[in-house]
Amino acid sequence: MSATIEKTAILAKYLDLDQRGAVIAEYVWIDGTGNIRSKGRTLPRKINSLDELPEWNFDGSSTGQAPGHDSDIYLKPVAFYPDPFRKGDNILVLAECWNNDGTPNKFNHRHEAAKLFEAHKDADIWFGLEQEYTLFDENDQVYGWPKGGYPAPQGPYYCGVGTGKVYARDMIEAHYRACLFANLRISGINAEVMPSQWEFQVGPCTGISMGDELWMARYLLSRVAEEFGVKISLHPKPLKGDWNGAGCHTNVSTKEMRLPGGMKYIDDAIDKLSKRHVEHIKLYGADNDLRLTGRHETASATTFSSGVANRGASVRIPRSVAKEGYGYFEDRRPASNIDPYLVTGIICETVCGAIDSADMTKEFERESS
Repeated sequence: MSATIEKTAILAKYLDLDQRGAVIAEYVWIDGTGNIRSKGRTLPRKINSLDELPEWNFDGSSTGQAPGHDSDIYLKPVAFYPDPFRKGDNILVLAECWNNDGTPNKFNHRHEAAKLFEAHKDADIWFGLEQEYTLFDENDQVYGWPKGGYPAPQGPYYCGVGTGKVYARDMIEAHYRACLFANLRISGINAEVMPSQWEFQVGPCTGISMGDELWMARYLLSRVAEEFGVKISLHPKPLKGDWNGAGCHTNVSTKEMRLPGGMKYIDDAIDKLSKRHVEHIKLYGADNDLRLTGRHETASATTFSSGVANRGASVRIPRSVAKEGYGYFEDRRPASNIDPYLVTGIICETVCGAIDSADMTKEFERESS
């Protein structure tokens, strides 16, 4: 790690050089494996609005998104953020992927989710996502764990303080600041139950912006970790045995749920979710069955359940919400490796109603075909 930090220190002196009015835009997109890619380009001036950003393209045959004989995939900017690495007027650009025939690439789930949110904009649906993740070193060993062994059993690590209880806090703090600099609505961080597992929360965000901001926060996490020589795992069960898995708990509320008397609408939403449990589980992350076992603060993948303050339920109603009679609910089923557009999209579809032009389950099946 010391060599990595030394290289970062050398780079710092070049980052302060005058760019002579030019701006670097780092285009970020989701590839065909659910991972993040990016590349940079020079623009002649500061960007003030989305429509000033040009479309771009990349080789989709190298990212699992297109065949080699027809490999160009177009990048259409959908949001941009201040760049915490290059600073100044430089920006990060989140882009959707489109085929050259004018159709969204089959891994572009944002497009269909946006239709749902636009159709149900009067519901003013809010989300908050709790992104858990696990740290590994360059040799694919859990970061900070004893060589060839295991740390003490779970117990002192959740929200822990002190040597031997938390690992890589410097990296986690760096990521936190990077998100704030980028104007992401990161609302908190904490060490998780398994040692070298952490969580950050993003939200509340409205509609499609939830997926946008989570993907950008993930991008920043991987970029920061790169500088510390740390690998990020979003696998929902990175280690077998008596260790907690990693989820992406999804907090949800509509305008009606947030008003006095909103518990009726929360109960109605939970009833709707219970009737589409199988459809939701399909979209709630790969290998999620390894995590949703009914142990380690999870419900079963095969059975829907709900309860007040119950972290072993599929859907939890916070104690404070039950007491006040309005607020939000927490869907605890989504895994850490979800595509947030699929998850927020199907929740909107189930709670607020389907529309003819968007079906998140078919969207997922289209990718799988």
